[in-house]
Amino acid sequence: MKKFLEKAVRWLLTASGFVTSLVILLIIAFLFAEGAGLFREHTIEEGYVLALHGDNPVKEMTAAEIKAVFDEDITSWEALGGPDMPIETFRLEDADKYFPEEQLGAQYENAGRLISSLIASRPGMIAFIPESMADADAGLSFIEDNTISPKEVFAGTEWFPTATPAPLFGMWPLLAGTLWVSFFAILFALPFGISIAVYMAEIASPKVRGFLKPVIELLNGIPSVVYGFFGLIVIVPILQQVFGLPVGESGLAGSIVLAIMALPTIVSVSEDAMRNCPPSLREASLALGATQWQTIYRVVIPSSMSGIASGVVLGIGRAVGETMAVLMVTGNAAVVPTSILEPLRTIPATIAAELGEAPTGGAHYQSLFLLGIILFFITFIINLSVEYISARNKG
Repeated sequence: MKKFLEKAVRWLLTASGFVTSLVILLIIAFLFAEGAGLFREHTIEEGYVLALHGDNPVKEMTAAEIKAVFDEDITSWEALGGPDMPIETFRLEDADKYFPEEQLGAQYENAGRLISSLIASRPGMIAFIPESMADADAGLSFIEDNTISPKEVFAGTEWFPTATPAPLFGMWPLLAGTLWVSFFAILFALPFGISIAVYMAEIASPKVRGFLKPVIELLNGIPSVVYGFFGLIVIVPILQQVFGLPVGESGLAGSIVLAIMALPTIVSVSEDAMRNCPPSLREASLALGATQWQTIYRVVIPSSMSGIASGVVLGIGRAVGETMAVLMVTGNAAVVPTSILEPLRTIPATIAAELGEAPTGGAHYQSLFLLGIILFFITFIINLSVEYISARNKG
């Protein structure tokens, strides 16, 4: 009976590990399947075309160029490799500016023929119209509707997934914002976290340590939205006043909030690692004439580096993946940050803010899953780096 129970427990543990690993792999596969679908989507909104005069030599435009044309940032065809003439944009809602309602028809039944003839009569016009309204006999030409390229996504500097005629999925501002705010968060949290851990493990009396340990662990359990409120009410106004900023919501505010959130994790794990340092190492160091401080930074910290590195990676993981607190204090501006005092937007905040509004299965929806894949790789690289550091220290 005892052997049977042992086998049953062993089988149960093995099955649990297998199922857990399988679920993780399925989640990763689902993320990749959804995210990769973005590169099968077309640049121009589905069901629409960009129609030109038949003699216009311009045949290809990037999504950024299309947006610039319809935003009137580009006003001449010469900038796109065409003739030196002004660009005239047309959208379907502009039809009543050119034709009376009775001419278009009650159900817009005449709109396609009229709009096509309008485009054919104006050499500088580019029209964003439904594909069904483009008259094949009008002699029009069309901008080639290519699929979204990886270069536009990963190197693009504009994130505007709801733009028409062509949405922009440039993820560089979001990636830069995530790395920027996480880097400064760890830069703030790491020295303070290690210092507090050293104090608690090596210097503080048992009574002081017994008081500080539960307080720090309690900070780890505070919901992130509470940290966000604290940052919004306290940190943001202080930064706005100290630095004379037009708005206090900035990357610096996000970094400070994330540093506060990561601090308990770094302190707890690092302090436990230092306390697990074998007493014989401390005693040998002191017996050889080393001072307490020399023992701490030459013996205790190096021997505990594996645990300290684990605490740091857990802190970095919380900083990189944090959503609500960052969403509340960073300003959510999807621009490439050039200063820590500027508003920015991170990948987790973007996913949280936009996933509910993105149509299921559409390009916007798939781009958010692709952001999730990027976040996964960031965390994966951080974990590999820490494993490498830990292995070197053990060696």
